[in-house]
Amino acid sequence: MNKVMSRTPHPHPRPRHRPPTRHDTRRPAGAPPRTPARRAPPPQPPRPAPGEAAGRSRPTDVFADRLLAVLSGQRPVHWMLRHTAGRAYDDLAGLAARRPLRARGTRPVVRDIGYYVAGEGALEVFARIAAGDQLRALAFRLELGQDLRWRCTAVETGPRARTAAS
Repeated sequence: MNKVMSRTPHPHPRPRHRPPTRHDTRRPAGAPPRTPARRAPPPQPPRPAPGEAAGRSRPTDVFADRLLAVLSGQRPVHWMLRHTAGRAYDDLAGLAARRPLRARGTRPVVRDIGYYVAGEGALEVFARIAAGDQLRALAFRLELGQDLRWRCTAVETGPRARTAAS
């Protein structure tokens, strides 16, 4: 008589799941600390208002720096996508294509910022941009959303000054 032998499954020699991770947070002796893979931008000194804490940045300062980076060609326009609302992104993309705040030889910086409270949760901001001995104008509107985040809803630059060479 032929007897059928049933095979019982044997455990695999290798586990089919990931091995447990190390829960000890200490590094092995002699190993250097981990560093992030990407380089962080150089720190910018904050421009606090008189009487304001030096560690806090105002939204007017933050957006002026961000818009300057885009309009001078230092950052791509899509970098501002989540910080804009309405037609502001389209306007910004059109302006960025012309790079109105780009300067030859010197890096433009925000010289001065002022603002007008247009209503509750709305600021109209102007900034003077300096590049070498040239001054240019930047104006934008910020609105506070329901999620309590500021977004740029309009942006304009002054006309580029004509020089004797152009």
